[in-house]
Amino acid sequence: MAEEKTEQADPSTGSGTESKVEKATSQEEAAADSQTAEAAPESDKSEEKKEQTPEERIAALEKENADLKDQLLRRAADFDNYRKRMMKEKQDTYDYANAGLLADLLDSLDNFDRTIDAAKDAKDAKSIADGISMINKALVKMLEDKYGLTGYGKEGDEFNPDEHEAIGRMEDEKAKKETLAQVYLKGYKLKDKVIRHAKVMVKVPKA
Repeated sequence: MAEEKTEQADPSTGSGTESKVEKATSQEEAAADSQTAEAAPESDKSEEKKEQTPEERIAALEKENADLKDQLLRRAADFDNYRKRMMKEKQDTYDYANAGLLADLLDSLDNFDRTIDAAKDAKDAKSIADGISMINKALVKMLEDKYGLTGYGKEGDEFNPDEHEAIGRMEDEKAKKETLAQVYLKGYKLKDKVIRHAKVMVKVPKA
């Protein structure tokens, strides 16, 4: 019979399995230390790269300053263009504010021209007067309906200093309050605002 050989573990080193584990652990620690040692110089190199020389810092600041100046100049130019555009639009609004009204008045001007041409050969003054009256009514209606312009002031109306300008006064025994005796010039309102006071002669009660 062959002799059976039995390996005995060395008491000083522990079992064979424990020896292998310790050896693997030692190898891992050695590898980690090696990686740490290799990584440290790379980190130092990275820090060295990030650190700028005084000349480089000055150059970077000069570039940043130039960029800021360029942005400031661009914004100043944009603002100047905006200001000029607003001024032009404001002036255009002022210059052409009445363009619509003037365009509406062209029909009345054309009708006046036709009436004047017809008056040269007219033998009946009444027909000319009727033509002018029609133009006047059409013009007044257009101004009232489209622009809210209304005329006021007629004999017998009560005197209102906010609307009428008295250019003279006359006493009347029958008058019980101040009224318009005569209207020399009609007044006009644009909607509710008086744009021209009526010039009138006022009849007042006799003292």
